[in-house]
Amino acid sequence: MASPAAAAPGVLLALLALAVTGVVADGSDHRYKANELVPLYANKVGPFHNPSETYRYFDLPFCSPEKVKEKSEALGEVLNGDRLVDAPYKLDFRVDYDSKPVCSKKLTKEEVAKFRNAVAKDYYFQMYYDDLPLWGFIGKVEKGGKADPSEWKYYLYRHIIFDILYNNDRVIEINVHTDQSALVDLTEDKEADVQFLYSVKWKETLTPFEKRMEKYSSSSNLPHHLEVHWFSIINSCVTVLLLTGFLATILMRVLKNDFVKYAHDEEAADDQEESGWKYIHGDVFRFPKNKSFFSAALGTGTQLFALTTFIFLLALVGVFYPYNRGALFTALVVIYALTSGIAGYIATSFYCQLEGTNWVRNLLLTGCLFCGPLFLTFCFLNTVAIAYSATAALPFGTICVIVLIWTLVTFPLLVLGGIAGKNSKTEFQAPCRTTKYPREIPPLPWYRQTIPQMAMAGFLPFSAIYIELYYIFASVWGHRIYTIYSILFIVFIILLIVTAFITVALTYFQLAAEDHEWWWRSFLCGGSTGFFVYGYCLYYYYARSDMSGFMQTSFFFGYMACICYAFFLMLGMIGFRAALFFVRHIYKSIKCE
Repeated sequence: MASPAAAAPGVLLALLALAVTGVVADGSDHRYKANELVPLYANKVGPFHNPSETYRYFDLPFCSPEKVKEKSEALGEVLNGDRLVDAPYKLDFRVDYDSKPVCSKKLTKEEVAKFRNAVAKDYYFQMYYDDLPLWGFIGKVEKGGKADPSEWKYYLYRHIIFDILYNNDRVIEINVHTDQSALVDLTEDKEADVQFLYSVKWKETLTPFEKRMEKYSSSSNLPHHLEVHWFSIINSCVTVLLLTGFLATILMRVLKNDFVKYAHDEEAADDQEESGWKYIHGDVFRFPKNKSFFSAALGTGTQLFALTTFIFLLALVGVFYPYNRGALFTALVVIYALTSGIAGYIATSFYCQLEGTNWVRNLLLTGCLFCGPLFLTFCFLNTVAIAYSATAALPFGTICVIVLIWTLVTFPLLVLGGIAGKNSKTEFQAPCRTTKYPREIPPLPWYRQTIPQMAMAGFLPFSAIYIELYYIFASVWGHRIYTIYSILFIVFIILLIVTAFITVALTYFQLAAEDHEWWWRSFLCGGSTGFFVYGYCLYYYYARSDMSGFMQTSFFFGYMACICYAFFLMLGMIGFRAALFFVRHIYKSIKCE
């Protein structure tokens, strides 16, 4: 019989798998009887334009019970910043209420100032009723055409109206709006007596329960949005076709001429001057500098590519439906943990192919290459969130769970993958023998240096995805819903193709200039799109969003730096693999002495 310690990783994996696939239901398929209490949870409040800056609902002085009852949450929900508690409103199934009091309270000067500050920053609240999300603003600002903020009027909504649709014994839809005549003036710092009210209106609908979530995804499928998405696809496809056609025509013609020329040179006299990519055949497969670091980058990039592929598969089968709270974060954590073996295997096997000896250090480097910067970024941003008392600050227990996953799943799989890679005994397949001493690289013009080549390599792939980037940013860093994963997957495939082709083209021109140090160059050129995406972050923050404040700014640029770094590693791997395939192919086609 297996010991509990031995069984723990298996149990953890099973639970994580259940969490991702959604087998562990969250009570969203409940049937209710008349007058039965349907759970309503208050989630969070925060500035509308700062999606990362959210606070607990009762951080604002609303009507609160003596003891706030918190809902137990999954890992993904906590990572998403959700902190669900029982709301002060009681919404019984099919029971109408008209101006029912929640509580009466006397707001102190400090509480009035707190509410006024929240209204000035466009604070919204979010709740969940039978797992259906609803939002509303807590107040409004009347500017009266005046430019001076000191002359504006600030009002708090004290009467919330819930409109609920039901079909037979199930909740189908819920909307919330406020009574514009029931306002509390917050303009001055003085105490205020407030009676909070709410009304509930039930209506029957024929909409089936299975289609109740379509309301939230329909905004992504509006005709004008779809037109823009398809324009993005067509633009990307045209880019790919032009680039592919250009490269196929030019490279095939040039390579054909090269093959003819080199075949003729072999028959001609040996005293003519050597030039071109053939004559560096003795150096082109010389192993790169910092091969442990290079192998680790290759392994980590492969793992991130596998992670992205699995996330797309889950998205395409409908796991990430709108407001499936925390599903994406849960999937990211679980799949990253389970794919760490891929990173260990690829990194160590390639390192051993490059005749590396210290494979243990290479394995540790692989484990830290992406997790290290991500962990440091998280520590800083979590400290900022704690200072702001925001819900983005992870509780100690959640941090322990993540550490446990890393200890029990990620690291053991990384080590197992590394051992398998070390024992694979595969040799590096080089069509040409490498000379003992490296050939000197001739002086190159400035535009053939690494930085200009990276700029050229990153621009085309970025141009193929930049239209779709806006919608992704508006979803991740805003309140727009993104559900057209099929189009996003097509754009992702196009991105990979363009990255591979542009890297191959630049590698050929580099070799033709007799520069044989193409290993790192192909990786850097392939991954350079990540720098362009980060440049787009600057543009989006200042030109397309209304985000502000130190916390939101640090979260946006901090986590986007990690995402762009992941892009760099993944696309760098794609670029290098394409370049390696190409270089092997052309040197197999010539006679190397």
